[in-house]
Parts: sequence; structure tokens; C-alpha cells
Amino acid sequence: MALRVGVIGGGQLARMMIAPAVELGIDIRVLAEDEGMSAQLAATAVGDYRDLDTVRRFAADVDVVTFDHEHVPQEVLRALVADGVAVHPGPDALRFAQDKLDMRARLTELGVPQPDWARIADTVELQRFLDAHGGRGVVKTPRGGYDGKGVRVVSDATEAQDWFSGLAEGDALLVEELVPFVRELAQQIARRPSGESVAYPVVETVQRDGVCAEVIAPAPGVDAEHAAQAARIGAEIAEGLGVTGMLAVELFQTDDGRILVNELAMRPHNSGHWSQDGAVTGQFEQHLRAVADLPLGQTTPIAPWSVMVNILGGPVGAAMVDRIPAALAAGADAKVHTYGKAPRPGRKVGHVNVAGADLETTRVRARAAAAAFA
Repeated sequence: MALRVGVIGGGQLARMMIAPAVELGIDIRVLAEDEGMSAQLAATAVGDYRDLDTVRRFAADVDVVTFDHEHVPQEVLRALVADGVAVHPGPDALRFAQDKLDMRARLTELGVPQPDWARIADTVELQRFLDAHGGRGVVKTPRGGYDGKGVRVVSDATEAQDWFSGLAEGDALLVEELVPFVRELAQQIARRPSGESVAYPVVETVQRDGVCAEVIAPAPGVDAEHAAQAARIGAEIAEGLGVTGMLAVELFQTDDGRILVNELAMRPHNSGHWSQDGAVTGQFEQHLRAVADLPLGQTTPIAPWSVMVNILGGPVGAAMVDRIPAALAAGADAKVHTYGKAPRPGRKVGHVNVAGADLETTRVRARAAAAAFA
């Protein structure tokens, strides 16, 4: 009987697991939040991932459970484990992706390089941190933030007063130093339950308005020492947190040459979309291999450069499919990936990958194909 992998969450990451699952002979099943979501082709159930009974029913028909996102509550995850369900990544690892304060504390224990940070419960504590760090800092809500949401750069403690006012008793915010970085990088690691792990090349991510716009693989100008350091950081985190599946470590490269950990994602990630068409083993196939404890695939790039350009917003007054001919005409070597989502300003509705021998040519072709969806 085919291995049954259940994915909680019906978004684009689950959607992009479908093709490699078919190729590997895996029976992929999806618990979608609503009808008509990106991964509807494999949606065998629709329901609330926060409801234990709903998730239990879904998990009863699969061999292993994995995720499109990290938002499944800890009590639901731990109940599945108690039921004997194989959950990858497990709750002990996922809590560090769910709560940034827990993440920072654990990374401190592991000795991983990261920005200075503090747990703060009021404006007095925040102002004390700001005064000690040049008068500015980054305040984050520990849970739920993504794509720039739940993040605020402040120069006075009163700028976060509304967040403090909304805290429940015993809760706190996270404040970090405002890192003088020159660019953002990302390191991906895949790790299977038996302990085998592989690293992808470190990449550069280009952000616009707090959202990833482009990814360049490998990161231009990264020397062997920094590339090895990024891979070592990723491996230490994967091992130290017990991650199974794909791990994305978002990094800052500072103006004085340091590499610091910014965020973690325990699933396929936007920074790894390039690997679908630019590496021997794409991240979605790799994630399935890892959570199923199958031998991991090679991460070697198939070309000197790969560029991924996100399609943000999509065409106004038209469907995504209407623009595919123009995108393909703009670059015959472009690989277009659409998410089955309706266009909406700022929304990630697809991406384009191009692999090639020359970075600038590759980037121009990827941008031209993505521009067809504007």
C-alpha cells in the first residue's frame, strides 16, 4: 500500500507537494481550512486545524502528518503524538517556530549567533532596552507574525503601547536590536527522523515592504567561509531543535561580516522555491522524503545561478491563467508556478523560476516572465 502523507493546511505549500508526491508514489492527503483552497486537488478533508476531533479524524487515515503552516496548536499536536501518530516536525520542535520568545531562548542555549534580544512586558522594560541599543529596536509579537506583520521598528517605547495594552496577564513581547545588515540570506536544511541531514546552498533574499520579492541562488559574493558558517548554523539548529522535514533559517549578513539568525520556518519556505527547478532535488520532494524517513536527495544546483521572482498581487481584472501565454513568451526557459488564488494587492499568487549560466541574464528573464502577471 502506498505511503499516506497527511498535510495540515491547504495553501500553496501543500499544493506544491502534490506533484512530487505523485512522482514518489505517495498518497498525499490534505486537511484544508476551506473549500477551493490552493491544494484543493488533494484536499480529502475540510475543517478547522485547531479542532482536535477534526484533526484526529484526518490523522486516522494517514501514516505521517506534516504541515503547510506552523499554526496548529500545541495541545492538538501533542494529542496526536499521544495517539501514536507520526508527526513531523513534532510539537517539541514546532514550538520554536510558533513562539519567537521560545526560539530566541533556545538559540541562546545552543550558542547560535543572533541579535541581542529581551522579553519585555511593559514600556519601562522596552525603553531600557532601547536606551542600551542606540535608541532604536525591533518589537515583535511572539506569535502569528509573518511577511512583516507583527513587526514594528520603534525609537520610543510609547510606539508599542497599544501592543502592551493588548497583552494578557503573564504574556510579553519580544524586542531585538536593530541589526545593521547589508542583506538577508536564507539557509535551508532537510533532516529526517533517523538523523540524516543535507544542506542547500545559502541564498540571498530580497525583501520589498516586508515581503520576499526575489531569491538568488546561490547568494552572490558569499565566500566559502560564510557559506560554511550558514550551513553549520542551519545544521546546529536542526539538530538542536529536533527538526524533521525542511527547515529554513532566515539570516542577516551584517556590515561587519557577521551572520545572525533572524527567523525560522519548519516547512518548505519561499526562500527555497528556486530549488523546484534549480536543484537536483526540490524542497517539496525533499520535505516529503524527510518526513517519510526516506533517503534524502542531492541538493546540487543544476545551473550556476537560479532566480525566483514572486508574483505579488497578480493581474487586475484578469485571471492568472490569462497571463500565462505572455509569461511563457517572455522567457521560454521560465518555469511558472501559480497558486490557484484570486489576484489581490500584495498577495502571493505565484512565482517564476529561471536557471542559467549568467546571473544578470537569468534575473532579467525571471523578472520579465513575472512582469507578465502585473
